[in-house]
Amino acid sequence: MTQESFQAAPWGLRPRRVAVIVDEDTNPFELGCATELFGLPRPELGRDLYDFTLCTPHDRTVMRDRFFTLTAAARLEAAETADTLIIPSRPDVSRPRHPAVLDVIRRAHRRGARLVSFCTGAFALAEAGVLDGRRATTHWQCTDLLRSHYPAVRVEPDVLFVDDGTVLTSAGSAASLDLGLHIIRRDHGAETANTISRRLVFPAHRDGGQKQFIERPLPDVPDESLAPLLAWAQERLDAPLTVADLAAEAAVSTTTLHRRFRAQLGTTPLAWLTAQRVTLARRLLERGDTHFDAIARHTGLGTAANLRTLLRRETGLTPSAYRQRFGPETQLTGTAPR
Repeated sequence: MTQESFQAAPWGLRPRRVAVIVDEDTNPFELGCATELFGLPRPELGRDLYDFTLCTPHDRTVMRDRFFTLTAAARLEAAETADTLIIPSRPDVSRPRHPAVLDVIRRAHRRGARLVSFCTGAFALAEAGVLDGRRATTHWQCTDLLRSHYPAVRVEPDVLFVDDGTVLTSAGSAASLDLGLHIIRRDHGAETANTISRRLVFPAHRDGGQKQFIERPLPDVPDESLAPLLAWAQERLDAPLTVADLAAEAAVSTTTLHRRFRAQLGTTPLAWLTAQRVTLARRLLERGDTHFDAIARHTGLGTAANLRTLLRRETGLTPSAYRQRFGPETQLTGTAPR
């Protein structure tokens, strides 16, 4: 996953502009995800995060399976000034997109806007040529089709989403929420993303590298779900937990624990534990905690140097820069300190 994938307009001037292109047969679910994440007011935050627009090449746009017809959207010209352009999915990936939609995508790409696809929306980005040479994903049922139709795309079939700089793609359906929260986390910090995820009643942070689906959705007896272990570990992030400690708590061998993490989360126990600690450190920085050594100890990262290394790897920012960008002063005023 790339660091700081998008540099938007300067803080304090205006909310970032997000435009969603709604074409014929767009899937209402992914359109709903985009609206919920970027289009609704956030009274619990006391400020607007995004300036949101639906735009379409048609006066009347029929949604998937004629569920409803969209009539009050803006025209495609509204997408020309968007900082972020979102392309939801549609079921018929073999039918070419409207030429005007492809032109808007290409122009947005040339001016450096952030391009985002949900589910099979990746086919529109590929058709526009903006995925050539880039990493991307789509719904697991369509990854082989995307690879065969667009061989220049580096398809990653077994992940929730891919952040490849200014072009981001998600897997199917609910992975749109994962990618959207990832974008909000990068734009506004972990605490804001967590607030929105609580409103959605959705996990705050599922890393993009996790698997699109669990290999064994119905566990054998005894229950092999990792949920109790994950909850136990999250309450003890300040302790010097090791993989052996996790295995002992789960009453399994370390080999079995690795197998279960790979099958259910698509990652390793150590990588998961480190990600949880970095997320907690981000939240403490956003709340204004100033002593980096204390944050490192409280999150189990050990030292301020280790905190700096891991935070920079995840966000591209040092602890000081991260606190300046997402700290309490920024959250209250909407502007970052100079």
